[in-house]
Amino acid sequence: MNHVSSITPVDPALVERRAAALPRYTSYPTANHFSAAIGPADYRRWLGELAEGTALSLYLHIPFCDSLCWYCACSTKATRQYAPVERYLDALDVEMATVASLLPRRHAVRHIHWGGGSPDILKPEDIHHLGASLHRRFQIDKAAEFAVEVDPRLMTPEKANALADIGVNRISVGVQDFDPAVQAAIGRMQDYEVTKGAIEMFRDRGVRSVNLDLVYGLPHQTEQTLRATIDRVLSLAPDRIAVFGYAHLPQRVANQKLIDEAALPGTVERFAMARLLAQLLERAGYLALGLDHFARPDDTLAGGSLHRNFQGYTTDRTETLIGLGASAIGRLPQGYVQNAVAAHDYEARVAEGLATARGRVLTDDDRARAFAIERLMCDFELSLTEVAYRFGEAGRAVREIAAAIVHENEDCFVEPLADRLRLTPRGRPFVRNVCARFDAYLNPQGGARHSLSV
Repeated sequence: MNHVSSITPVDPALVERRAAALPRYTSYPTANHFSAAIGPADYRRWLGELAEGTALSLYLHIPFCDSLCWYCACSTKATRQYAPVERYLDALDVEMATVASLLPRRHAVRHIHWGGGSPDILKPEDIHHLGASLHRRFQIDKAAEFAVEVDPRLMTPEKANALADIGVNRISVGVQDFDPAVQAAIGRMQDYEVTKGAIEMFRDRGVRSVNLDLVYGLPHQTEQTLRATIDRVLSLAPDRIAVFGYAHLPQRVANQKLIDEAALPGTVERFAMARLLAQLLERAGYLALGLDHFARPDDTLAGGSLHRNFQGYTTDRTETLIGLGASAIGRLPQGYVQNAVAAHDYEARVAEGLATARGRVLTDDDRARAFAIERLMCDFELSLTEVAYRFGEAGRAVREIAAAIVHENEDCFVEPLADRLRLTPRGRPFVRNVCARFDAYLNPQGGARHSLSV
């Protein structure tokens, strides 16, 4: 993998001109282009068409938190009662049984990810039960990566024991920011010692791989507060760090209306924050990977081939991702499927069969464009020779767009190469802008759906 420093000078005029509301491209086509034309019958058929020995990834969605953070745009619901969680887990168990019955008898699960919401809202006995159901219904590779998103405020020794017992070997811990004023402004008070204690619980139980999630562009953040947060983050010695730009979309996300817009940093300030975080992490020995991930040199994310899915950057190379739970998205060779979003709708659909509410069939053109976008998002480089080899005539549009980008290149975002599209250091922070050129479905008027590209 080609690791290149992400540190570039801030050009305010360029940032203002190029800042745009664009997809994060965790998939292509993006989920807002899925439709109800794809339903349970399609998903059932697609699962039945998978070959024997297919490698799989599993994603399980737990759409509950004990309180809703104001900045959060995830598909989740705050609940103080455990009964809705229990009902949901019953439905999830039924869905797992149904999906597993449709898979090839011989398959190999290489990656598992529990997301939310807050998966550690579950009681220890329910963690054990859910883990046992997974192992009973699916053929899980002994070397599989098993990651769980963790809210440190909910973690207990008993829950950590249960997660370690079922095979969890990597945790992803939400931090966002350690500054008390920033935490108060986003409705998420999380003490440093609570975060440290949760991480130590897992390390004491043999779970060595730790990822921390940070967010920039939050209210009352400054370069000074970010420096202080990074000092505390580095003291926790995470293996990976993800740094996301806050997506302020109150038109779509009701809880974000509680955020004081006047306290949000401006576009150029956001860009400067991202550059500062990259600089501090690289100075601390982390390698910059893709747009917003950093890893220790000995971490598998730094040493392998980088890919992109709905959880962000990953080493997961499997073509088939099985999404389980409300709102979960699956990816199969034929296309995408997504379950019903609301928990009650999901539960009702599972009782009748599969919970698929919408999806998308992939065309050959989609596959070529998806490949181009993923390679640029991961490597900042796209081999046009490989596009021609992989996709033939279906890759013609990709090659033509790449040639146009090289020809125009008014902002010096790409190198003038004939056989590949390679972003310059100046262009890498704007990789989403470059990827958007390959997006055949992007609506220029659809900015309210997407986050700012810087």
